[in-house]
Amino acid sequence: MARARTGVVVAERFAASLVVAALGGIGFGLVLLLVRWSPVGGVDQLVADWANRVVAGDDGVTAVLRSVTRLGDTPVLLFVGGLGVLWLLVRGRRREAVYVAVTALGAGVLGLVVKEAVGRLRPLVEVAVATAPGPSFPSGHALGSSTTYGVLLLVFGSVRRVRVVAGPVVVAAVVAVGVTRVALGVHFLTDVLAGWLLGLLWLGLTAEAFRRWRRDVGLRDVPLAHGVAPEAADDLRPVPRGHVPALVHPWRVAAELLVVWALLLCTLFGLGHLLTAAGPDVPTRFDRAVSTWFAERRTPFWDSALTPFSTIGGTSVVVAGAVVVCVVALAVARAWRPLVLVVTGMLGEITLFLLITAIVDRARPATRSTDDLPPTSSFPSGHVAATLVLGALTAYLVLAGTRHRWRWVVVAICVAVPLLVCLQRLYAGLHHPTDVLGSALLAAVWVPATIVLTASGTGRAAAAPPLRGGPPRG
Repeated sequence: MARARTGVVVAERFAASLVVAALGGIGFGLVLLLVRWSPVGGVDQLVADWANRVVAGDDGVTAVLRSVTRLGDTPVLLFVGGLGVLWLLVRGRRREAVYVAVTALGAGVLGLVVKEAVGRLRPLVEVAVATAPGPSFPSGHALGSSTTYGVLLLVFGSVRRVRVVAGPVVVAAVVAVGVTRVALGVHFLTDVLAGWLLGLLWLGLTAEAFRRWRRDVGLRDVPLAHGVAPEAADDLRPVPRGHVPALVHPWRVAAELLVVWALLLCTLFGLGHLLTAAGPDVPTRFDRAVSTWFAERRTPFWDSALTPFSTIGGTSVVVAGAVVVCVVALAVARAWRPLVLVVTGMLGEITLFLLITAIVDRARPATRSTDDLPPTSSFPSGHVAATLVLGALTAYLVLAGTRHRWRWVVVAICVAVPLLVCLQRLYAGLHHPTDVLGSALLAAVWVPATIVLTASGTGRAAAAPPLRGGPPRG
């Protein structure tokens, strides 16, 4: 009896991923057969028309839908999936990293093949609030979000707390992405259903392949609902159990940082007031001379060579870079302090920048046409301040946390990128030289203050370098 019961349990564990794959495959096959049937096509069009009437004309709703649907955009999915793979590689979980990469990338290829094979046209609605390229069936956003977020949940869900917290979030995100595709009028309802079902099919197949891979190397099997890599649970946790808190005295550190922040705000305001004393659009003699010098030396070659650094210093790239630094630092150190350090540094920089630009309201250099100017005022340079702060914090974490030779390559990049961003802002006539100096002052004060004060709030933990924690296991 005991052996029979054990056999049933093992069979259930083995069959779970295959059941998911079978359900997804059968459902997808039915939807694929029915999309050509006119009654189903009529229902699809009715739903598309109704959604279009609800959404069209309401800019607020449309903006929210566009924001939510980005969770299924290919660049976002690649970024999120890449972060998961990076974390696994840093923690030494190569098997799980390959599984995540194959599942996420394979779903993208599978979606493209099915789209070309079916060749269904996009919905035609009365008021187009969004557009999308390529065939309609299945929804790439629904397929990509379900597989990418799903495989990350299967791996990182091996940690119970992650499974409990992230499970509902992942389900809600996948459903929301699918709903936005219909609401924006770029997919029929059956396109989204097909994307979800095809995602289940692919997740089930790859999960079963991974589970067989584990069994081949002698690892025990567990229910799929408990995650696919229970032996990796300790490496998947951000920090080990019983870890030292990031800040022993968080309120004291917050108060000290707030004082430094306020003093720096007043200093930058005073400097900006001096620079605009003759008027917001009247540059100093030094600013005018340097801006004119750069304007006279613009060439197509330097335009193309320096333009990418405008994007590199932009908000989206800097935020993405900060996230990558946080993930790598947390994975290496297995402690919260690097995360606190980077988040505090970047939050202080962005709040100082936004407040000063709003208060000072300095005009851009006259050497630049006004058709492509950023919406914020000129003082200080947000691009330069953001890259300086992020670069300095990254260099500090690397130098304090490792003695490997490659650290100097990272430091060189952290120095070169802000300098090139600074050069691009001056060359393109987007900032005065004193705007850049204001950004340098911001970084020169805020970065050391953040490092020193967060270290002082760690108590005994301050003696430990920020990137030295427990070694990766596995």
